[in-house]
Amino acid sequence: MHANFHRLVERCDQFNQQKQARALAVMSRYGQQVFQLLPVLLHYHHPLLPGYLPGDVPAGVCHFRPNERQQEFIDELCQAANGHQGLQHGKNEIFGLYSMGSTSSIGQCRHSDLDVWVCYSHQMAPERVELLQQKCLLISKWAEQRQVELNLFLIPDNKFRTDNQQWVQGESCGSAQHLLLLDEFYRSNLRIAGKRLVWMFAPGKLGPKYDQFVAEQFANGTLNTDEWLDLGGFARIPAEEYFGSALWQLYKGIDSPYKAVLKTVLMEAYSHEYPDTQLLCRHLKGHFQSSEVLDEYQDHYMLMLEKVTGYLKSIGDEKRLDLVRRCFYLKVSEGLHRTHGNDAQYAWRRKLINRLVAAWGWPADKLARLDDRAHWKVEEVKAAYGELLEALMQSYRNLIQFARRNNISECINPEDIGILSRKLYAAFENLPGKVQLINLKIAPDLSEPDISLVQVPEGRVNPAGWYLYKCGLAPGDIIGRSPLEYSGYVGKLVAWAHFNGLLVPSTRLHLFNQNTDLTRRHLQEFCGDLARIFPVRTPAPTNLALSRPCEVRNLGIFLNLETDPTARWRNRAIEFSAKTSDPFSFGHQLENLVGSVDLIYRNSWDEIRTLHFSGPTAVVEALTTILGKMHQDANAPESLDVHCYSLNFRSLIRTRFEQLVKECIGLRLARAQGSTIKTLVLGGDKYGIFFERRGVSVQKMENAVDFYRQLSSQKQSRHALRLDQQDDKAVPDIVDAYASEGLMQFFFEDAGDGYNLYILDEANRVEVYRQVSGSKDELVQSINRFYTSHHEHGVGQSHFANFNLPQYYEIVAADGQPRVLPYRTVKDDPRACLG
Repeated sequence: MHANFHRLVERCDQFNQQKQARALAVMSRYGQQVFQLLPVLLHYHHPLLPGYLPGDVPAGVCHFRPNERQQEFIDELCQAANGHQGLQHGKNEIFGLYSMGSTSSIGQCRHSDLDVWVCYSHQMAPERVELLQQKCLLISKWAEQRQVELNLFLIPDNKFRTDNQQWVQGESCGSAQHLLLLDEFYRSNLRIAGKRLVWMFAPGKLGPKYDQFVAEQFANGTLNTDEWLDLGGFARIPAEEYFGSALWQLYKGIDSPYKAVLKTVLMEAYSHEYPDTQLLCRHLKGHFQSSEVLDEYQDHYMLMLEKVTGYLKSIGDEKRLDLVRRCFYLKVSEGLHRTHGNDAQYAWRRKLINRLVAAWGWPADKLARLDDRAHWKVEEVKAAYGELLEALMQSYRNLIQFARRNNISECINPEDIGILSRKLYAAFENLPGKVQLINLKIAPDLSEPDISLVQVPEGRVNPAGWYLYKCGLAPGDIIGRSPLEYSGYVGKLVAWAHFNGLLVPSTRLHLFNQNTDLTRRHLQEFCGDLARIFPVRTPAPTNLALSRPCEVRNLGIFLNLETDPTARWRNRAIEFSAKTSDPFSFGHQLENLVGSVDLIYRNSWDEIRTLHFSGPTAVVEALTTILGKMHQDANAPESLDVHCYSLNFRSLIRTRFEQLVKECIGLRLARAQGSTIKTLVLGGDKYGIFFERRGVSVQKMENAVDFYRQLSSQKQSRHALRLDQQDDKAVPDIVDAYASEGLMQFFFEDAGDGYNLYILDEANRVEVYRQVSGSKDELVQSINRFYTSHHEHGVGQSHFANFNLPQYYEIVAADGQPRVLPYRTVKDDPRACLG
């Protein structure tokens, strides 16, 4: 071991105590409570403790000695349990508890989450590991009740000596990172309780000889297994992980963009040094072994800044260097200038920040603008959003190029690729009608006291449509003033303002419209209805939801918002009777009383989409569009709300439309085989809506001959097969049931020595391949590489379109019935790349 081994042990314990004090000083009162009681909760297992569940639950943390505060809690608990016999600790089955991430660093703030590794023996029985996992989940829920985000990760002691077979789940990166995760742990860990880590005391240049060296130390008695934990070393930097790591950091950027920018550029810097990557954990170990005091050279956030600064300077990227510095400043100074200004525990942070700002030569106005982030409004947030997104994508593109130059396969498993890329696509891809959420925790409050909606008709200087402004405007004030958003229809703008937090109950609305039937009163009603139907934030989509075709979860339908045929009935006698009361073909003049339909829905991937239809066919266009978003095996929407803003017959129109929508959704999702036809009269025209297993279509019917000709045609062209067309059973029914517009889907079905492959494209056309041989994993990887290629962009297409990767499924038999499961890499396939 190191020549000054015993001195290093003392220094390690001393530094660890100092880091704990720094961590506690920044935490809230409840954060301190959770941090201090965590080892108690895992050392003991008792019904009075949070996290208790019956069974042989592993407990006992090696070398845990309660401090004064912990002992007070234990004594109180013992009294409640009628003596010490009611509170026995376990058999020291937990090797150690170690926080990682920002805790104790300059990057920690009052509301930082707490990520803790719970290390245990890989020989623990699987059923007991599951019990420990359940206990950890209960403890995390207990912390959540105290407004503390506590993530406990179970880490077997051999995790980094075996293939990574974990899956993305919650805060777990799954297969996205493996040894790069160990690098982050070694450079950022804080020992809460348990064994010391061997790695910090081993010489720094061992490389592939690390395992042999450590084994010798255990064998000769320098180290003993009761006091030391070894999670392994680094024979090399695993270049295969860069793709997954970049994907993971982009994913984390949805909630922590400033930190994600730093970490993605760090991965880029690592790849730039390949194959002789200088890991930050090695730098930190060198500083630890040579330093007598705990200083900034052992702060992993400072080391990360130093690393990315050197890299960006070396490639002459001043633009991103300035952004990285701003990201670092905003991350580390969060709340620092407002609280605890004289606290000694904050003094070292303030000193470091002031020194950095002076070295960067920032002017006072730039610093003031950054310090005022709590008061940023939509203009600043939009600018920051675009800048952060572009920086994240630049790092991602550079890492993909690095992987191609070195012919590196992405070793992240296909399901994790699908989940991460789909979440990124849902969060960032800017599609027509989609509401883009711009405030990635950039500013706390974007609400506005006044919002103006201005309609520009055809033939003016500005393009026709609707413009959103964040103030009250007189009509002439639009000249020279930039709008916040533009759309062809007003519903998209109101939804954008609502979901981005600009539109709140106290906001005053101003309306300037030229040629629509929208009134200010109806606009206010629409805003109120939208707020009641759709909360601004909902729980994040589950991994199961992201591994399946997206489904409409919450659907709002708003009738006659812009175009109201009944608004022109002034001074006119209304013909209304039992025989002529259908609002789609009303009165003796057979008028269609639905002039416009606005759809707003939130899907299972947490996307918010808006659609607008107007004119005589708005009803059938809206119906077929929304039904096309529902594959036949989907669940019905969790909520369906219909609102109408007509001057006349509002209730009649709303009720009839709601009845029609529910009936059509029922037909679309019916499990019955064959086709179903729904006829609908709009005005004086008749339409046929055809419900097939793979989709919905509509046809205007001039007469009965046309109707039956279309029906016959529908039956004949039921499957648009490019292969195996002569086989009427070419496509299993369950594939049809999963057909979903807008994405590629691959279905594997084992058959003899090979497999059958069914491919559904974005328009639900099918290709069938029989008895395919070769590796499924290699096929999946090659397809994903094609989709992630930045050279394949179409005109005007964003980089995030490449994250709409195909979905992969296995068709399996369960209880004699076919089932569709997300495709997973075969763990025992020697060709499988698992990092």
